Amino acid sequence: MAYTWSDPDVSKRPVAVIGGGVLGRRLCMMWACTGYEVRLFERSDEVAKAALAYINENIDAQVKAINGKRGVVTASSTLEEAVGNAWMVIEAIPERLELKIPLFEELDNITKPDCILASNSSSYKSSEMIVKVKNTYRVCNGHYYMPPVQNCVEFMTCGHTDPGVIALLMKEAKSVGFVPIQARVECTGFIFNRIWAAMKREVLLVLQEGVATPEDIDTVFVTTFGANTGLCQLMDKVGLDTVYNIEKHYVEERHISSTAMDWLKANYVDKGKLGNKSGGGLLTRK
Repeated sequence: MAYTWSDPDVSKRPVAVIGGGVLGRRLCMMWACTGYEVRLFERSDEVAKAALAYINENIDAQVKAINGKRGVVTASSTLEEAVGNAWMVIEAIPERLELKIPLFEELDNITKPDCILASNSSSYKSSEMIVKVKNTYRVCNGHYYMPPVQNCVEFMTCGHTDPGVIALLMKEAKSVGFVPIQARVECTGFIFNRIWAAMKREVLLVLQEGVATPEDIDTVFVTTFGANTGLCQLMDKVGLDTVYNIEKHYVEERHISSTAMDWLKANYVDKGKLGNKSGGGLLTRK
């Protein structure tokens, strides 16, 4: 199809974030640090309130860090209200394709034709989410790490994305304090997460085989690479359920052994030991 996307006037239009979890609230804060209006849509009132509290507690420090200007973040009661007149919508819901496909169909129907639809998914390519999307020229992946500490963001085409969409995102992301990087071709896991996925699987196999404790693994990693955080500590921080959902997709797509994921599910996820958020995990103990 012929592309019909045109560069929107982003200075006068809001950014919408769908999902107010640990990452979604951070994205709201970051995009609001240079004067942007940001609208959050989160179905859980409790999560939405926690998201706004986090933003209010941290945004002034981030504005100062980038010499920015404090914008406004509001929680919208409906999806339509959140995305109305937005120049970009960031999808930051759980890593479940059965949730993302209908969401992108709905967003395609209710947003303006020049609104960019960006998935924050770290394991699914946006091309897997557009099976019911007509205006595919404006869909892409925009995978963020954990700002404001880890400020990289990787942008990747859905296979139909207008090149101007990626160019605008690279420019605007840099202006609010991100470090944008473009994945040159479609790739499950993009750049860093493809490498990180292999590291996670091998760590879990080492644990499953009883070769070392989580403490031993993190000590070796931190000492050898001069890292600030160990591999097991990172997985606990992300959430072991999230780790499982992401890695399960790699296993299924690449037809590789599920031994490590089966062990993680049986010994941690199924028992509610999800890492920092549950008080129990690889390193965090109940």
